[in-house]
Amino acid sequence: MKSVMAFTFYAVRKMLLGGSAYYLWLACLGVLIAVGISGYHEQFVHGHIVTNMRDPVPWGIFIGTYAFLVGVAAAAMALAVPGYVYHWKPIKDIVVLGEIIAISAVIMCILFVMADLGHPERFWHLLPIVGKPNLPSSMIGMNVMILNGYLVLNIVIVSYFLYCSYVDRPYNKVLFMTLMLLSIPAAISIHTTTAFIFNVLPARPYWNSAILVPRFIATALCAGPALMVLAFQILRKVAKINIEDEALNKIVEMMVIVLFVNLLLFFAEVVTEFRSATAHTIHMQYYFTGIGGHVGLVTWAWSGAACNITAFFLLLIPKTRKNRIIMNLSCALVFVGVFIEKGIGLVLPGFTPGTLGELYEYSPSRVEVMIAIGIVGVGMLVFTLLSRVAIPLTFSEPLDDNGGITATRGEPDSYRPDPMGI
Repeated sequence: MKSVMAFTFYAVRKMLLGGSAYYLWLACLGVLIAVGISGYHEQFVHGHIVTNMRDPVPWGIFIGTYAFLVGVAAAAMALAVPGYVYHWKPIKDIVVLGEIIAISAVIMCILFVMADLGHPERFWHLLPIVGKPNLPSSMIGMNVMILNGYLVLNIVIVSYFLYCSYVDRPYNKVLFMTLMLLSIPAAISIHTTTAFIFNVLPARPYWNSAILVPRFIATALCAGPALMVLAFQILRKVAKINIEDEALNKIVEMMVIVLFVNLLLFFAEVVTEFRSATAHTIHMQYYFTGIGGHVGLVTWAWSGAACNITAFFLLLIPKTRKNRIIMNLSCALVFVGVFIEKGIGLVLPGFTPGTLGELYEYSPSRVEVMIAIGIVGVGMLVFTLLSRVAIPLTFSEPLDDNGGITATRGEPDSYRPDPMGI
């Protein structure tokens, strides 16, 4: 218990204390969060009338971004397989950072769902025992349980790993490997149940396709790794930590394979809809060509497809894939392309036209954008604070004044240089 308290004190101190650059960054995130709180206060007081969501399109930027971020949470799974199933050291060294990205993404997912609720104070109805989640018949109830379970699992993995590093004690391999291997099917489950929420609605033919589940998993294994590659390079430069190029190259190699699968599945959907020319084709037609002058999503549709296709061909060639500038550009294109595909192209065309033939073109209101900015700020804050604790315990060596290794991980002040230049 004494060592647990010492570790907790160390973690809190690392999160709270730092230099001017660290405090400036926290202040910037605080501004983003304040913007979100201001927007949410306005929505909470006046209701969803201050948003642009209406009966024809009841899901907007909140659920669209939620669907996208569920995929980003696959970052942990993308590293856990090569790192702890195949024991590849360059990636094993950075798995904990992938887990932190997953924690941040899941927290943002939960906040976006809470923002979408008309009465967020009634969330307890989804909780077992105190509420009636109607498991397993309710897909939303299942998704809430699995999403929160995945969050708890990742928190336990990160906390246990960092605690063992702090006390300089090997982790229990059976326990840690069990938790790590459980995280893999758990990551797949959160994407599967999220896809089923859309998939099992027969009144929305745009989503009523069995191919939606593998598309969710494929896009997840594109967006998550793309964000990781960019985030790891920023951390490597700012915190001066050793993340091997070999690890980044392997992540990109895995991503380009899955990106091909994602493009193939998406192309299959487009060909099926346009070539069959059924009554259901109108939703895909609205997305790519517009209907009767309603072309609000056409630019987004072609831009998203162009981002993914361009990134695929840039990453397909080994010479361009290993060029840092091109690799980073391609990862940014993948991240933007998948966001458009899932955050915009999945949700909105499914509601347009509506079941009664209504053509309501949705675009987020000022309040919705403010809330989204605040939630992203919370996610970035969580990642910053957890990274602040994880980086010195995972990458730094305990040194004395002459560069000799004399201290133990239980002596946190001996770590130098301080990560992130703080």
